[in-house]
This record gives sequence, structure tokens and C-alpha cells, in this order.
Amino acid sequence: MGKLRDVRRKLAKRRVTGSCRISRRQEEFFRIRQFRRVYDRSSGKFRFQISYETHTPLTQRTLAVAEAFGLGVDEAQRFTVLDTELRIGPRDVVYVTGDSGSGKSILLRAIRADLGEEAVDLSEVQVDPDKPIIETVGASVEEGLELLSRVGLNDAFLFLRTYSQLSDGQKYRYRIAKLIESGKQWWLMDEFAACLDRDTAKIIAFNLQKIARQQGKAVIVATTHTDLFEDLRPSVHVHKRFGSEISVKYYPNVQATECSLVREMCLVEGSLEDWRRLAGFHYRSHKATAPRRIFCLKRGDELCGVIVYCYPPPACFGRRIVLPKLSMKELNEKLSTISRVVVHPKYRSIGLGAKLIRESLPLVGTPYVELIAVMARYSPFAERAGMCKIAEQSPHKQALAVAEVLRSLGFNLQLLGSEKYVLSRLQALSSGDLEKVKEAFCRNNHLRFMKHFFTHRVFGSKKDYADAVKVASVERLAHLIKICGFLLQSKVYLFWSGQSEPSPNLVRIGLFSACSLHMVK
Repeated sequence: MGKLRDVRRKLAKRRVTGSCRISRRQEEFFRIRQFRRVYDRSSGKFRFQISYETHTPLTQRTLAVAEAFGLGVDEAQRFTVLDTELRIGPRDVVYVTGDSGSGKSILLRAIRADLGEEAVDLSEVQVDPDKPIIETVGASVEEGLELLSRVGLNDAFLFLRTYSQLSDGQKYRYRIAKLIESGKQWWLMDEFAACLDRDTAKIIAFNLQKIARQQGKAVIVATTHTDLFEDLRPSVHVHKRFGSEISVKYYPNVQATECSLVREMCLVEGSLEDWRRLAGFHYRSHKATAPRRIFCLKRGDELCGVIVYCYPPPACFGRRIVLPKLSMKELNEKLSTISRVVVHPKYRSIGLGAKLIRESLPLVGTPYVELIAVMARYSPFAERAGMCKIAEQSPHKQALAVAEVLRSLGFNLQLLGSEKYVLSRLQALSSGDLEKVKEAFCRNNHLRFMKHFFTHRVFGSKKDYADAVKVASVERLAHLIKICGFLLQSKVYLFWSGQSEPSPNLVRIGLFSACSLHMVK
């Protein structure tokens, strides 16, 4: 303390006499000099010898500190940060860990500089904050949906949001989708998933390594967190300590096939209350008609996913390909329909949809199970669970006929799923045009249209249906148009058989062995 008091007195005296003179050279701050960095492309080896040369700026305070502690500040000091050799190939997954300030970012910047145009850093990804994300990824709708689904942005509502409307975790996933879209061979990410909770970080790490290995790309991530090893499954692990100390370990380049969080989940019997808790995350509706069995995936007391099995409808496309004609009683005894599958947004893209189906199929209590899904066109989760894709249905002709009338009246067919939009369009129509809409529904009496008016009985006559349409309110007509929008979608019919003995239809089309319980892994 006495030394510091002496320093203060001297500085006070200098301020009075103006004796503290600092040259231009002395005012320079830290200067960084890179001494050697070599990348041998033929061997895939990076050789780094990186040092820092520093000059301390001479100010009244730095002089005070130097004098108080006996430090020299008028000479350059050199610090070695990296002195190592790394073997990294264009398909490796590299995990760089270490404390903040240990030199991880320096290492990534050095690698990035050597790779040039072959690499892209996550920080370089350009985003448009004001357009729906489906507009900004992929060359087509299908490609965009596939890219977004791969990184866990596979909620129908998310596709329509802008980047600025996403959460931090969703933004991070979106930027990875753009990274994949770049087509670059090397993907670099500093401060990897640092702003995310650890569960989300593990899910993103698992998906990143899976996609990179499937596409034959290299990934290099740097982070202070050491809890991602199992999900990232690196082929090269670099642990950077302070100074020049560094540890490098090499492992087989093998894909992690299951996220570590999945092993913490178990399937249990569920209830309608469980479905209602996650219903808001489903793109269709909160309703689950006539549930037969409900199962949940739980991680401790956390609800991760729900699957709802219902009694089958009287008829649907694809069914006659695999089953003979059955009475309604026989259908209810032998067949269940998967009505809803929903996974909590936090846990999407780690295979929980497939896990829900695969583990619940043998428990539902019927020898056959069917699934009709739009999302199955873009994400084959049901096929991964052991179901067989039987047929793909084009839009219904009755729905197409109604859609043509709506188009002629100025409706945007892509917005038919929005009752708010449809209602505003209907209210703007003249009475004559409104009659044209009603007449189109009367002529095209699809079963789904009729069901809307006869909810308390299975069938209603065509005359009763036409009479109901003619007096329908604008609000009810808007809902009917929304149903038409659903019928315009292309759907996939999938089937599963748990019977030990094949049905004749399955044998005839050669699908029994694939659909049998023994094939559900």
C-alpha cells in the first residue's frame, strides 16, 4: 500500500509539472503478429505456430501500475497461443473446447483463413428478417420444407413466420439450415450454441453431426461447454488450455444414431388432458375425434410428445389396397387410425415422432393400424417407425371443382386454411357470387363436406346436405371452405400389420413382411 501511495504522489507531481510525455510509438496498443500457419491439403494437416506481440500503451495509469509492480512496459512481449499440428479431413467432425480466452476463436479464424472459399462460418450467414422463412430457404417449397425440417423447424406455423419472429433457439436452427444450403464443404461455428439451454444445444449438436455425415461435410465447432461430446460424437477433439498447451484426440468418424436425451424418455399411457397440453403445437386442430388409446413420451415429469389413436372412418383412400371390404363392426375391432402425433417443439428433429409410433403400435390392441398424413410427404417418420407407405392421394376432384369456383371469384387458394381470410372474402362478395359458392358445394357433395352438417349421425342425405348449404351462414360457409383447403392437400396413406398370419391382400402386393410386427425395430 505504501508503494501505491508513492506512485500516486509522483503522478500528482507529474500532472502539475507536465513532465509526463508520451511518444506516438508509445501510444500504440496491442499489435498481433502471426508467425507461421500452414495447411497441407494433400495430408489434411493444419500446422499452427501463432504468437502475439504486444506493446502496452504508455498512459498515466499504465505507468503507475508498471512502477508500482516493477514491470517493464517499453519493450514488446511475445506470447505463444498455438503451436500444434491437427489432422482434419473434409468429412471430420471437430469439437474444440476450452475456457474463454484460451485461444479457440483464434484457432477457428486461422482454419477459416486457410480454407478460403471452401468454408463458411455461421457468423457469415445472411438472413432476411422480414420474409417468411419458407420464402428464404431452398429453391422450391419442397426443398425449403426438407431443409427446415432437418434442423427441427418442422412446425407448419413456423414455416410462415419471419426470422425476426423466431426464438433464439429457432434462429440458431434456421441459420444452420442456411449453412447447409450454402453447399460449402466446411462448416465452422464459434461459440457453438452458447446462447441456448443445454437440452437444445444437445439436440442441435446431434442433428448437426447427423446431417454433416450424411452429406459428407466437415464440421468444426468451438465452445466452452464440454457436455456435447456424446451427441456431437467428434472424430477430432481439441481441448485448448491457456498459453500454448493443447490436447488433441482422434476417434472413429461414426455417426451418433440417437440423441442422448431420447434415452431419458419413456412411453406411458396418456389421456385427453395430455393431448390438450400439446394440442396447440399441432398444425390442424385441438380436436381428437373418438380417441381409442392415447400414449405419451415423458422425460421425468416433462411431457415430450403425444400420439392419439382413434376409431377408423367408414372409408378412406388406400385402405382397399391392403384390407378386404369389412363391416363397420369389423373395422372397429381390427383397425385403429393414428389421428394425431405431436412432439413438443423443443424436442423436434431427434426422432420422437417415429419413437412414439414404433413403441405404441404393438400396444394399441388392434391387428392393423393406418395413418393418413400430409407431413409424411416431407418427413418419413412413420416409415422409420415400421409403417408402410401404400399410396399417395392427389387432391379430391370435388374439392378441385369447388376450388375452381373460388379462384374465379378472387380467392387465393393458398390461404383457404385461414378462416379469417376466407370470412373477409365471403363478406366482400355480392349476393349473386355468394350463391355461386353455395351452388358449388351443393354440386360437389364430398363426404367431408356432408359430415360438417351431420355431426350427430354418420350419414345424411344429399338433399338434406344441399338444403343445409343453401341456408348456411357466412361463418359456417367459411369453415366449409377451410375443409375444402384440407382436401386440396396431397396426403400419404400408411399401414401397419401386427398379425402373425398375413392377410391375402398383403401377400398379394408383397407388403406383409415389411408391415409385420417383426419388422418394427
